[in-house]
Amino acid sequence: MSDDSYVFEGPAEAAAPRDNNPPLSISELSFALKRTLEERFGHVRLRGEVSKVNRHASGHIYLTLKDDKSAIDGVIWKGSVRGLGVQPEAGLEVIVTGKITSYPARSSYQIVIESMEAAGAGALLAQLERLKVRLREEGLFEPGRKKPLPQFPRTIGVITSPTGAVIRDVLHRIAERWPCRVIVWPVVVQGEAASGQVANAIRGFDALTPDGPIPRPDLLIVARGGGSVEDLWCFNDEALARTVAAARIPIISAVGHETDTTLIDFVSDRRAPTPTGAAEIATPVLADLRYAVADLDRRMVLAGGRLIEDRRTRLRAVARGLPARPEDLLALAQQRLDHVSSRLGSGLQRNVSVHERRLAGVGGRLGRGLLDRALERRGDRLSAVAARFKPTVERRLTRDQDRLNALSRALATLDPGRPKPGFARVETAEGDWITAAAGLEPGQAVRLVFGDGARGATIDGGDGRVASAPALKPTPRPKPPTPGSPTPKQGDLF
Repeated sequence: MSDDSYVFEGPAEAAAPRDNNPPLSISELSFALKRTLEERFGHVRLRGEVSKVNRHASGHIYLTLKDDKSAIDGVIWKGSVRGLGVQPEAGLEVIVTGKITSYPARSSYQIVIESMEAAGAGALLAQLERLKVRLREEGLFEPGRKKPLPQFPRTIGVITSPTGAVIRDVLHRIAERWPCRVIVWPVVVQGEAASGQVANAIRGFDALTPDGPIPRPDLLIVARGGGSVEDLWCFNDEALARTVAAARIPIISAVGHETDTTLIDFVSDRRAPTPTGAAEIATPVLADLRYAVADLDRRMVLAGGRLIEDRRTRLRAVARGLPARPEDLLALAQQRLDHVSSRLGSGLQRNVSVHERRLAGVGGRLGRGLLDRALERRGDRLSAVAARFKPTVERRLTRDQDRLNALSRALATLDPGRPKPGFARVETAEGDWITAAAGLEPGQAVRLVFGDGARGATIDGGDGRVASAPALKPTPRPKPPTPGSPTPKQGDLF
């Protein structure tokens, strides 16, 4: 644009106030922190235990260094891997030299390792070695105490996580080789709770009975996929190892890959390189067994044919040494056998006839009259016993009837609802019975209930004594019932 060109501008705007603390972008802050870390910690030496080693396809190695309280991520670039004093392995305690930097994409810091040297076994591995020595001295690793695996298991128990590829691989391999019943006990296979759940599963399988609703397995498989030392550390638990050693059921340990080793691998009855390998160890191949049985059957038929042919050859050789032909030697015996067999039918018939006559003679004495006489004798004995006990029973019934009548008359006499002659029952106006003088007050209205009716009365204030009273006409007493007369009713007493 030339100097004499014109520029048209809009109306002037008010200038924005200046900010003494302008905001930073995320990237600016991340790279500022990265420069600060690299300048402050450009050369450091760290000691720690290696875990979670990941060898990337690019050639770089990513790992984690940790101690008992903290952890830091580390990276070894491809160019520095060959010059390391030791190659990183999980559980190895090392001393590394490098610089601290950050990874801005995740806002995390890490150490770029330039050199590495061994510092001795890691704390966890040293602890594990001491535990191995103690259990070995107790004899838990001895081959003599390991139980043999069943050759043809009917039921197999699998202790593993119900999700993941491990259980699918084990079930598929068992179904392919030896179709049998499989019982899965789901557990977690990583973390603090894993060792306790696996031990409980082993004890639970051990407590089953062979003839129960859930049969006890003939073999157990403890399975888990591969992982780091920390992931598999739950299988180095001492209590779990002792539970595996004390189990009555044979156990196959299939934890991790072939290069992974845990404590239960030493105390189990068999160690498998992988979970799929455990399924192969536990089961035979059904097709191979069928082929072996067919081959044995074929060999048995051939051996039987050769044996018969050998016996036939030997028999012919022996027959050539006889003074006459075998047929001539057997002819006389065969003739005698024919003669005896022809007489056998008539002899059996005569024997049957003799026994039939004896049975008829014995059966004639076993007529109905013999049984009837026995029944009559027993009937006479029963009648005699009944006649002897009848008077005694009748006397006892008469005596009990008299006692019952006397008790019935006494019960009627003592009935409070029907007073005896010369007595009355005192009731309040409400119908309550008065049983003591203390329950009465002067001027109180009461009812006197006699045997033939009731009258009203009023209580006076005296002590109840009277100067004189008209003579009462004696009431005739009822006559006692004569023997044999009907029992009087309760109303006849009044």
